[in-house]
Amino acid sequence: MNQAEIKVYGYRWLVLAAFMLITAMNQAAWITFAPITSAAAEFYQASDLMIGLLSMIFMVIYVLIAIPAAWMIDTLGFRLAVSIGAVLTAAGALLRGFLAASLLAVFIAQIVIAVGQPFVLGAITKLAARWFPSGERATASGFGTLAIYLGILLAMLVTPGLTIRYGIRGMLLAYGIASTAAAVLFVALAREHPRTPPGSPGQEARSLVFDGLRSMFRNRDFILLMIIFFIGLGMFNGVTTWIEAIVRPRDFSISQAGLAGGLMLIGGILGAVIVPLISDSRRIRKPFIILALIGLLPGLLGVSFATSYWLLLASSFLFGFFLLSAGPIGFQYGAEISHPAPEGTSNSLLLVMGQISGILFIFGMEAFKLPSGSMTSSLLVLLGLTGIAVVLAFLLRESPIRGAARE
Repeated sequence: MNQAEIKVYGYRWLVLAAFMLITAMNQAAWITFAPITSAAAEFYQASDLMIGLLSMIFMVIYVLIAIPAAWMIDTLGFRLAVSIGAVLTAAGALLRGFLAASLLAVFIAQIVIAVGQPFVLGAITKLAARWFPSGERATASGFGTLAIYLGILLAMLVTPGLTIRYGIRGMLLAYGIASTAAAVLFVALAREHPRTPPGSPGQEARSLVFDGLRSMFRNRDFILLMIIFFIGLGMFNGVTTWIEAIVRPRDFSISQAGLAGGLMLIGGILGAVIVPLISDSRRIRKPFIILALIGLLPGLLGVSFATSYWLLLASSFLFGFFLLSAGPIGFQYGAEISHPAPEGTSNSLLLVMGQISGILFIFGMEAFKLPSGSMTSSLLVLLGLTGIAVVLAFLLRESPIRGAARE
């Protein structure tokens, strides 16, 4: 296909918007109970740990379902796979609302939503490859990843207010209705691919899922990237989960910890939009991965040791901006260096690394907490691991997109 025959369609942005909406609702469902842990524990007469398991179950389910979901995304198409995830999200969210009085029913509903999560999150790079030219794919992946952060931020900001006004049942029912609307919109608006591909036929050709898995485990750069994702996503899950416990020994209040956590996400949202745009315009990936890992270090230091509130807030924003900006670029880089392995498989495998490390880091940070409540020792370990990730990032080879012809 020559340059003149390549055409992109404005409809790609509508497909991306519909995908972002259901992604955001799926992530809001995941983290719904985090900002109201004490209220939920009182409502259900359960421990904080039991309420925490309502979110933790998502990480466990993701590890179990990711590869089958990736096979479906890459074999049957992202539209069918994401539609399955959207329906499961809507069904589970509605079940939570209608049976909100029963903790067992809510836990089962969370499992239903969690099963749908890999079908949604694993499709980010597949959608980008189907609808967007190579020069826009990190940007498209950035917006898809942005929806993850927006969903988490939505839950953090909206859930407490909804709970105060309508109670836990009303809050869960509101999420159920919103998730159903998002699922209907995706099924109605999404299309598998445009009438003509957005790139050359060589860029579209992909190997089978299990062939792709074998090739990825033999790919030096992809293995390094998996380790970097293991460290980065695990760190994000650990710090955001325990942000209140991290800052409590320095006499910061719950509301101050909440604002710090919110600023991490706001910084991440800005980073996920701005940095991939620059990466696409420069057609390079490696320097931005390195920049993100080095840039988050001052932020993590501030989160670990800041005693003034303004420094804690600035550090939280900086940490979120750099750490979360690396996500979409890393996903797209993984798809590019593992070609012709399927995009959904590379995307899902990187997310699996983050889910495994998330479980380990969350429990590890709690287990190694000092009697005083301080998590400083765990945060020092995270700083050391980030240093290792920086070294590994320097060992990466640049994406082949750098030498590709502009489309």
